[in-house]
Amino acid sequence: MSEARIGFACLYRHSQRSLALKALEAIEKTFNPRTTTLRWLSSATEEAAREKLLQLIEHNLDAQLKLLAYVAQLPPTLRMLRLSSDLLPLYSHPKVASFYRDPVLQAHLQQRFGAIGDFARAAGIRLSFHPGQYCVLGSDKPDVVDNSVAEFEYHADMIRMMGYGQRFQDFKCNVHIAGRLGVEGVRATWPRLSTEARNTITFENEEKVYGVNDCLALADLAPVVLDIHHCWINEETYIPADDPRVDRIIESWRGVRPAMHYSQPPEHLQSLGFGPDVPLEMPALLEKVNKRDLYLHSARMWNHPTNEYALQFLDRFDIMFEAKDKNQATLEFYQRYLLHSH
Repeated sequence: MSEARIGFACLYRHSQRSLALKALEAIEKTFNPRTTTLRWLSSATEEAAREKLLQLIEHNLDAQLKLLAYVAQLPPTLRMLRLSSDLLPLYSHPKVASFYRDPVLQAHLQQRFGAIGDFARAAGIRLSFHPGQYCVLGSDKPDVVDNSVAEFEYHADMIRMMGYGQRFQDFKCNVHIAGRLGVEGVRATWPRLSTEARNTITFENEEKVYGVNDCLALADLAPVVLDIHHCWINEETYIPADDPRVDRIIESWRGVRPAMHYSQPPEHLQSLGFGPDVPLEMPALLEKVNKRDLYLHSARMWNHPTNEYALQFLDRFDIMFEAKDKNQATLEFYQRYLLHSH
């Protein structure tokens, strides 16, 4: 398999956190997307709404290219990035759809996204999307499924314009199994997805209802993204790196290097006696906190035993870090655990 990578999600955090807030915001704004609301667009004139959307699109695509340029100058191990879902505001909303169907804008988007895809491929950056919580492909409500398919196909359109989605898992677009119908609901919705959507979709286990075993029930359709933090919460124990299910997860990627997700519970656990070198074991934690408190993500990867556990997977998986400090969390982890091992 190719060299291991670790990555971060969507937003840039500047390294000089001691800067004045306004200075920090000004720097980070150039890397990060902006959006608007349907309420604002509805209250504006048609011309003002159109102008606002065009400005946001240009800013967002410029920002994404700048973020990719930042990632491209990092060591190869750190060249993995989840792109923001907010690049084209309200793209899948029926009230805004006609704006995006304009042929002139379509041609412009094709050119801009094409440049993003070309840059990422030239720099060897592994890309992904993660449509949000409103993408519920297994809902028992037909209108929710319709909206969810439209939202996923919005991501598929961006993937297509970047030149991906042409073969199995040349790009990862990750969702949870969500909705009352679960696995069977997803299977019923599957034929409605475009070729690009089916080539790129992955299913990730979550902490409450649909765990690893549910995702494996869809492994014939799409790869499983193992989230070891969600699995730990759901099963109340760490999934061993040699668990037979891990081999089945790898098999679901059909020869493509698997991607997994990694996060830690918040740093405030240290004030309850769980220091950086104390193993985070569920029974001991539940004596001090509610399980829901563990759903939250930390700013950095502060707990050493948990990091050592995650490192057991790096020989076979690329790892997407889900931490509040984004690129700074992955950079710190790389410098501590990986820099001198290369």
